[in-house]
Amino acid sequence: MAFVYVNLILEDADKMAAYREKAGAALQKHDAKVLVSSPSQTVIEGTRDETGIGVILEFASAQAAQAWIDDPQLQDTHALRRAAGRSAITLLA
Repeated sequence: MAFVYVNLILEDADKMAAYREKAGAALQKHDAKVLVSSPSQTVIEGTRDETGIGVILEFASAQAAQAWIDDPQLQDTHALRRAAGRSAITLLA
């Protein structure tokens, strides 16, 4: 099992809406589950750069998570997310 943490600083709500229309199918293709999705985050210890939308995804393995990011058929979908704002995606595996 592997988890992915996504932090997205939203800059374009319209592009985010377009991404959300495609994101579910992209995750389903790689058997991923959304465990948590929150419009805001609160740092409870330490410091970090800006936070925004926070998402935790579950994948069967680290390889499955990497396959989701690298999937050539999903590059347009990932481009929509990138156009919606600044994001960092961290693999926890």
